[in-house]
Amino acid sequence: MPIIINNIPSALDADKAEIVAAALKAAGLSGNSVKSAGIYKTSLDARKRSDIHFVHSVYAELYSPDEEAALCARCPAVNLAAQCRVDAVIGENKQSGRVCVVGFGPAGMFCSLLLAEHGYKPLVLERGSDVDSRVKAVADYWQGGTLDTHSNVQFGEGGAGTFSDGKLTTRIKDPLCRYVLERFVSFGAPADILTKAKPHIGTDKLRSVVRALREKMISLGGEIRFNTQFDDFTSDGRRITAVCAGEERTECSALVLAAGHSARDTFEMLARRNVFLEAKPFSVGVRIEHKQQAVNDSLYGQYASNPLLPQGEYQLSAKSREGRGVYTFCMCPGGTVVPAASENETVVTNGMSEYSRSGENANAAVAVSVYPADFGTAPLDGMYFARDIERKAYRLAGDGRAPALSVKGLLEDRLLLSDTVAPTYARGVKACSFNDIFPEFVNEHLKFGIRDFSRKMKCFGDGGAMLTAPETRTSSPVRITRGEKLNSLSFDNLFPCGEGAGYAGGIMSAAVDGLRVALEIMSRQAP
Repeated sequence: MPIIINNIPSALDADKAEIVAAALKAAGLSGNSVKSAGIYKTSLDARKRSDIHFVHSVYAELYSPDEEAALCARCPAVNLAAQCRVDAVIGENKQSGRVCVVGFGPAGMFCSLLLAEHGYKPLVLERGSDVDSRVKAVADYWQGGTLDTHSNVQFGEGGAGTFSDGKLTTRIKDPLCRYVLERFVSFGAPADILTKAKPHIGTDKLRSVVRALREKMISLGGEIRFNTQFDDFTSDGRRITAVCAGEERTECSALVLAAGHSARDTFEMLARRNVFLEAKPFSVGVRIEHKQQAVNDSLYGQYASNPLLPQGEYQLSAKSREGRGVYTFCMCPGGTVVPAASENETVVTNGMSEYSRSGENANAAVAVSVYPADFGTAPLDGMYFARDIERKAYRLAGDGRAPALSVKGLLEDRLLLSDTVAPTYARGVKACSFNDIFPEFVNEHLKFGIRDFSRKMKCFGDGGAMLTAPETRTSSPVRITRGEKLNSLSFDNLFPCGEGAGYAGGIMSAAVDGLRVALEIMSRQAP
């Protein structure tokens, strides 16, 4: 099993052989004891603008496993590489009906793929369309057309992540993360996602990856029905017996609910059917846009034009005296702010980048944490709170535009747009007071957060930066509560899964959750 040698610094222009040699020397290894070696992960250390450099982890496979173990024991900077395989335990209990998966975002994709690879022939119900049809529907809406409420930025093949930066960073520490990255590469993602500390695929490349994954799942006996909305189920005591989609009824042995954070009508149906749900904290806010060069200048200083450096990206947070958090989220270097509504007469914003991250602007969410105490403790109160903000934004801006202000306009309570940063929101923006969209505490904390961030990054002090509202889909406002065995508290064979169920936050953690749910189902029943 390879070892990982951590914390190897290098100059920006160091070559691979130089970095590997430095790592082996740091670990006290001679060349004749090493079978193979290479770069495992690379991150950028830009904490000191006078000393910007890369930091690497290097893998090395030794001829002697005993020597690997001994080295890990005596050297804190060396550890064994995590296993990145899936070990499935296959149950023997035969169940009638199919394993049904609702939703084909990251959680549903990886869950159904793993099930198909082990002979379970899952049925996927996806309310939206295939990725190619979906891209056309989204483009039409962005260009001023009618919103398709079933196939849009939130719904359809690939989930909400298909129209994003395709970030594959996560805070979870799970060996399955490496497995997910390797599977993405096997389906056509850039190989550099395996070595970058902050990997991303980009919306353009992610679409072909999603398509290839679906085709593999189908080739193994899985089935996907696009434009098919799960809208009810039948049950017998503690078990779901069938899923319903319009007039279609399918006998079900296990139901994976990976419907995403925007499936509001699904949440309402589950509430009517007395599935145990809880309100959970989430966040609301705006998208901020800077010139990408301004972000690079703020982060890199004199190195800002160095072609060896990636486009600058940031992650900032602050906490007010009241204890409420404000943070940046889903930062999209060289990207655009996109219309992301899934319901009529609403405005929702999100951010998106292509793999090249070559756009003139950078954008990120500036989000304020909200809690059940702010909006109500009934299971769906947070969902209705977010919807109310989206509807106010629609009425205020009119004609499908989004409310917007410059940073100067927000801080001074004036209807000002920027004359230096052109907003990228495709359907257009209108200067509007955010006081007419958000509760007062949200507006005040947006101001607090931007002032705090301006002390950390110069570009946040630029009154010409653009703010477009609202960002309301940061995470699910609802949790479909499950127990230790990953099934719902209400039904033994209902498995809430991924971001929409309240158990993930992004592509990677959702994909891992899908794998974990698939493994649990396989342990309970035979293919």
